[in-house]
Amino acid sequence: MEPRLTAGFWVQAYLTRLRLADIPAFVVARGDATAGAVIVKVSTLDGRAQAFHRTFDLMGGGRVWAVLAEGPETEVDAALARQRGYDPDLWVIEVEDRTGRSLLGAAGLE
Repeated sequence: MEPRLTAGFWVQAYLTRLRLADIPAFVVARGDATAGAVIVKVSTLDGRAQAFHRTFDLMGGGRVWAVLAEGPETEVDAALARQRGYDPDLWVIEVEDRTGRSLLGAAGLE
């Protein structure tokens, strides 16, 4: 079993990686620092967005980032509000990048 980082530590490391790549990002909702789940919303600043969450890859057995919601930003925001209603310990990170970069596939973040 692979060791897991606390949510707060992962979020700080992720924000640092984004900052080093000159990709603006901020915490929209602060969840439980130890075990909160994390959703990453990527806004392309044209009225559209995607939201990603960690899930289990049934074929590979590991954890992967998967699309939770995508489309008009207002609809993605509504989906995130519903998720926060189910899970108040949830972290929401918003990334703003016109090309949709999130770095979620980068080494150490995947």
